[in-house]
Amino acid sequence: MAVQVTELMSELLEKRNGRNIEAERHKRRRDELNDKTKQWVGRRDELNAQVRELIDEAAKHREERDKLNLDVKGAKEERDKLNRAVNEIIDKINRLKRRHTPRGEVPLSRLKKDLRDLEFKQMTSVMKIDKERQLVEALSNVKDQIDEREKELEKVEEIQEAIGELESSKSEAEECHGKVGELADAAQEEHDKMMALYEKSDGVRKQADGAQEQFIRTKMMADEEHKNHIAMIREVHDFDKMISGIRRKHRRERVSKGETVAKKKADEIYDRFKSGEKLSTEDLMTLQKSGYL
Repeated sequence: MAVQVTELMSELLEKRNGRNIEAERHKRRRDELNDKTKQWVGRRDELNAQVRELIDEAAKHREERDKLNLDVKGAKEERDKLNRAVNEIIDKINRLKRRHTPRGEVPLSRLKKDLRDLEFKQMTSVMKIDKERQLVEALSNVKDQIDEREKELEKVEEIQEAIGELESSKSEAEECHGKVGELADAAQEEHDKMMALYEKSDGVRKQADGAQEQFIRTKMMADEEHKNHIAMIREVHDFDKMISGIRRKHRRERVSKGETVAKKKADEIYDRFKSGEKLSTEDLMTLQKSGYL
């Protein structure tokens, strides 16, 4: 019976120690995974912070772009206003030229129309050499008439003033047009920077999402290892209870067996005492412990 108990205790202790080793293994793995979850959380938060910084920076470029677009709109309106003024002055000059053209002479506008017609004919018609020569001479004559008429009209003080006004207005319109281009280029540059930052933030956000996925995956693995660790610890406790119970039972059986042997010995001593045999001090103490005395 003692051999069976010893074998049982040995088997239980072996299994208990095995479960304890497994529990420690799951604990170490759980702790390693928890450390990794902290790393992934840190990486995720770091990337999300970068995303926020990029978006904030992009927002600044968007704000500057919108401001520049408003400036472009204002500059275009000013440019259009100046262009209308230029056209009005040109109309004014043409009216003055018509007014100052002597009666009976071909109007300057008619000469310019004739010149355009002749130039168109030269570009689109196939002619013999003598006809082409005649056309060239006609062109030259019309140009000379126009130049001569222009010079004569430009001597008129009223027309000279209008021409000066025209040149000033054209200069302002050209300057304003240049400003429109500069502002539009600046707005486009801010837009490009904004888009580049948004594109970069999208890439960093994908990395942050990947870090979040890794965090979740690692956290689930750590939770599984923790669950396995707790399960092994519970089994260890169960084995401890069984081993303790067997030990207590074994101690009780040994005590009970000892008491039985002592009672039997006391009965023998008492029988010897009744038969008149002289008892030793040790015999008397045994009878006292057994309740005979």
